[in-house]
Amino acid sequence: MGSLKEVRSSIEEAYKKKLDRPRIIVGLGTCGMAAGGTKVMAAIETEVEKLGLDVDLDFTSCIGMCYAEPVVEMGLPGAASVVYGGVYPEDVAQLIESHMVNKTPVTDKAEIQISAGGATYEGIPVMEKSPYYEKQVRSVTSRLGRTNPERIEDYIATGGYAGLEKALTMEPQEIINQVKISGLRGRGGGGFPTGTKWQFVADAVGDKKYIVCNADEGDPGAFMDRSVLEGDPHAIMEGMMIAGYAIGANEGVIYCRAEYPLAIKRLNMAIAVAEEMGILGDNIMGTDFNFKLRIKAGAGAFVCGEETALLNSIEGKRGMPRVRPPFPAHKGLWQKPTCLNNVETFANIPFIVRNGGDWYASMGTEKSKGSKVFCLTGKINNTGLAEVPMGITLREVVFNIAGGIADGKKFKAVQSGGPSGGCLPAEQLDLPIDYDSLISGGAMMGSGGLVVMDEGTCMVDVAKFFLNFTQLESCGKCTPCREGTKRLLEILERICDGLGVPEDIDTLERLAKTIKTSALCALGQTAPNPVLTTLRYFRNEYEAHINEKRCPAGVCPELLTYAIVEDKCVGCGVCIKACPVGAITGEKKAAHTIDASKCVKCGACVPKCKFDAIVQA
Repeated sequence: MGSLKEVRSSIEEAYKKKLDRPRIIVGLGTCGMAAGGTKVMAAIETEVEKLGLDVDLDFTSCIGMCYAEPVVEMGLPGAASVVYGGVYPEDVAQLIESHMVNKTPVTDKAEIQISAGGATYEGIPVMEKSPYYEKQVRSVTSRLGRTNPERIEDYIATGGYAGLEKALTMEPQEIINQVKISGLRGRGGGGFPTGTKWQFVADAVGDKKYIVCNADEGDPGAFMDRSVLEGDPHAIMEGMMIAGYAIGANEGVIYCRAEYPLAIKRLNMAIAVAEEMGILGDNIMGTDFNFKLRIKAGAGAFVCGEETALLNSIEGKRGMPRVRPPFPAHKGLWQKPTCLNNVETFANIPFIVRNGGDWYASMGTEKSKGSKVFCLTGKINNTGLAEVPMGITLREVVFNIAGGIADGKKFKAVQSGGPSGGCLPAEQLDLPIDYDSLISGGAMMGSGGLVVMDEGTCMVDVAKFFLNFTQLESCGKCTPCREGTKRLLEILERICDGLGVPEDIDTLERLAKTIKTSALCALGQTAPNPVLTTLRYFRNEYEAHINEKRCPAGVCPELLTYAIVEDKCVGCGVCIKACPVGAITGEKKAAHTIDASKCVKCGACVPKCKFDAIVQA
């Protein structure tokens, strides 16, 4: 294929006509499918056929509102399209009859409306003004939920491959300079300046260079890379091709964990169709630039998110980190100079090349430019995917975008940066979200997971949970990580079991700091962060577990006791039937009692009592 401009105008025209047709679009990202989106699509197909409607059916990826899945968008010519949430097969007939036949949206199921120049409806929030999207900026996520990720035409019609087209007219150093001007820092967690890394690889001596995309997302509570891979696969490919042209590489590898089958499927489809169109392969767009791309499915080891362990895995070796230096920029894949960035970093590149580095640098803070995609999970009302400008505060994200704490409970902490991140308390809610501020608070940006915790969370138990994860995922190569995390976990388990001693707190701090400064790779160096931040902000909970043998949040089973309030108990006997070990006894219509020596502290009796007579202490 020659210039993309030769076919772009016809593709854009066809896309406009597509938007000017009656259409129903179902969200079929992994979250949508898990919530039942495939069954909803089948019900829609049946209903449309039954009514004989002239309607286009299509699917898209996750639009970000995971809390509202399954999501269905309905649009009529000349009017805003409406995104309905919580749509199940039994809702389909009513929605189609009202919206598509009678042209009247069902407001009680409508989440947002997307105008795109069409007339808007009363009583439905416009996307940009809705609580969930008002504080967001959407560039990396701009196509998620808006285009069909399996159609390259949708990608091209929305500006796709215009960045590559422009890049091929520029000098490679010009591109690197624009990336430097943008201030983009690696979105995988390290935060290293992307332009500087590209310059290292461009300047490195080698007869062969590689581009590698780290798509080995393994943090608990993180799914931003998966969402981008599923929703906009061409954007990552385009970013990698631009990087290849800039640093002099003609081959790239996407290392994607095998637990992301939909992402791998859509990437494979995108690679095949791009090769067919001459956008990927030899003599791209009629130039002398060649670039080949393949996918390596990873087996799902968390340590393979570390760049040198990832490179070992691609080479067929055990996924263990290498000692640095040399760094991958000089000796990476197959000992050749290698540029390794993560999914979100590459997805930003086409926008930076198209709009210029200054455009990107106009967003964010002085040292953290642009936007960042976060996964919002935990005890919040709105779980999902949000792209926000750097510098926004944790409070704005938790209480505006995420809709605050679920079930009317109080905020307690937010875990930023995945299992190696830190837990920040309420006093830190006004902390700006940027690389340096989060580190100053004891946490880190990480890849972008935010796990929100409420007042019912035990922070010692949280530290134990994350240490258990990192200890299991340690590759075992270096002693500080292999043995140190195990010892940390043993102490935390002892404290949660009521066997802690006062010296444990000092031991935890000393051991955690030693691991941070002596472990071989980032996994070990950051693994103690949950311990250090919970000690820093929630030391009183450790002291209560150790000195008072009490879990303030009422979570640690070994520190709980159950009792029956005599004045409230009516002697109905329901709790006796619920107790699996016969620890509760008593006569009918008389106050019951719990034998502490028999009670296994399962808590099964508590929700069964309609009189709130069973208390936990």
